[in-house]
Amino acid sequence: MQLLPEGFVLPPLPYLVGIVLVSLVIVGVLYRQTPRITKQTVVALAPWMTVGAGLYALEQATVVPAVLAPFASAPTVYLTTFVVVGAIVAVVGDRQPARFAIDSTPGVVLITGTVVAIGVFAVAGIAAVQSPPVHVFWPGVAVVGAAAITGGGWLLFRSFFPTAIEETGGAGLLVVFGHALDGLSTAVGLAFLGFGEQTPLSQLLIDAGGVGLFVVVKVLLAVVIVGLLTDYVREEPSEGNLLLAAIAAVGLGPGVHNVVLFAIVG
Repeated sequence: MQLLPEGFVLPPLPYLVGIVLVSLVIVGVLYRQTPRITKQTVVALAPWMTVGAGLYALEQATVVPAVLAPFASAPTVYLTTFVVVGAIVAVVGDRQPARFAIDSTPGVVLITGTVVAIGVFAVAGIAAVQSPPVHVFWPGVAVVGAAAITGGGWLLFRSFFPTAIEETGGAGLLVVFGHALDGLSTAVGLAFLGFGEQTPLSQLLIDAGGVGLFVVVKVLLAVVIVGLLTDYVREEPSEGNLLLAAIAAVGLGPGVHNVVLFAIVG
């Protein structure tokens, strides 16, 4: 049985060796620095998660120049994004990690990520306009619906697990929104736009219960995971928040990828 999502390809060897070596260097630098990972840091990483996802969508739509395309293909795009973000964190160090300020680590990560994300989405918008019609309705439904599901689910979650809300904060909210967007955008793509599911395990769930069940399971799993990680975040904040960031990324990344791709190619 196929386990990896469709579309995952290794880049040419020179690209692969280069990106892996640079990634290892960044990992080594960050390991020595051991920066604190806070809830604010996780939230600040959100724009960068969308950058990687947007670049992959642009690569699939053949918008990325050929010489750069290997860096934007999956799974290499995740290493590409990590290298850039890791380098930024290594430079700014451990500056006020629990605050959003212009010169704090979360602030710098958030500002740079937002600027780059705006550039990526601007390119996607231009590509969509150049290949009419522009498809905004169903991608918009996915985004608005995910926000509504997240808001309602978070209020319900807050009623039953107030400690989890306090401990995980915006990081936990990002996890729920990311997986709600992934689930709903996948459902929209399958039901209305003629797209197929690329991840084999997700396809098994969809085959078993349809897209509605898939969305419900994705959101419930996200909420449960946030609840289960509450104690870990309290006892080991950096490791716990880093894990929340990773879980948020595997939801938000695919969700944003779907939205951008749908908008460009419909």
